[in-house]
Amino acid sequence: LYRKKYVRSSAAQQDNTGKETKKLTWDDIKGMDEVKKVLKDKIESPIKNAEKYRQFGIPASKGILLFGPPGCGKTFFAKVAADESNAARDKTEYKGATVYYNGLETIAQKTEFAFDNAGGVMNYVLSAIYGTASRRRIRLEGSKVGIIGVGNVGSRVASALRLLGLDVLLCDPPRAEAEGPALFCDLDFLLRNSDIVTLHVPLNPTTRKMADAAFFSKMKLGAFFINASRGEIVNEEDLLAALPKLGPVILDTWCNEPHINKELASKVDIATPHIAGYSYQGKLLGTSMTVRSVARYFGIKDLFEFFPNPGDEPKDAVKLDLRGLSEGQIASTLQYNYPIFTDDFMFRVHPDEFESLRENYRYRREFFID
Repeated sequence: LYRKKYVRSSAAQQDNTGKETKKLTWDDIKGMDEVKKVLKDKIESPIKNAEKYRQFGIPASKGILLFGPPGCGKTFFAKVAADESNAARDKTEYKGATVYYNGLETIAQKTEFAFDNAGGVMNYVLSAIYGTASRRRIRLEGSKVGIIGVGNVGSRVASALRLLGLDVLLCDPPRAEAEGPALFCDLDFLLRNSDIVTLHVPLNPTTRKMADAAFFSKMKLGAFFINASRGEIVNEEDLLAALPKLGPVILDTWCNEPHINKELASKVDIATPHIAGYSYQGKLLGTSMTVRSVARYFGIKDLFEFFPNPGDEPKDAVKLDLRGLSEGQIASTLQYNYPIFTDDFMFRVHPDEFESLRENYRYRREFFID
């Protein structure tokens, strides 16, 4: 699904969490006829005509790998395929032909997703924090950063911030329950004690609209707020009402993408079209992970150690040594390596071209801090 276009019907204009109010059909996907044909032939037909397939000994496909960056429609296509196949919205199989509903539990999903975006998101958060602090003349020394969601992405963000000398508070109830509470704090404590709050949680019934009026009321006056996870985690009307209290606000994800809240976009410090994780190294690594997983699933030994040829592009991330630098020098170095305000500017100039900006985005080279 990489760089392909589709449009959901008006009746199916819901978010990516399984709350469509009607049974979905292929007509709910406008365009993408070639992809729909493959799914019909490889998924719908074997399930709906299982008896004939058995009778004539026709082997079914072992599965379909939907490949593309977050937000391109993989989950929605799986939902439509499940509904059209009269499959339960969980998991339905026929001789290995499988339709998954919950987040597309494909081979790619089992290796995070097709694009490993942790490094890219870490770069985004650092560039945003230091860039907006520099613009607003905010001193970061002594600041506490509250990270909500400490999975792959949140952990990378925490490690980088610690290397820059910032204190970090971590809130991740599932990890705290599994590992013990020593390294974690509860949400209320984090909100009341953090100078910067950044969200890195998955979208599920627990996190949906978690950043609401009560959430913002607990935040410190002038605190940063960053969302580079999923748009529906934030109640955007409540965020608009809280803007006078907050400090810099950075949003990469939005409710109802690609139809964003333009009023909110115009009032935040940084607005970008869901590209926080779009790094060249993430794309290479994600492609490698996906191909290797597929190769192991099908027993293709020649691809067990596959890594894409980067051509003339450097395949390694840039190492940054920021020791001994002032906050202004750190901000300048981060902006040089990822000029986040360029992405912000392009989005403000073309707010109606959300999908086009994502599709034509030039993947940036990652950096890491030594």
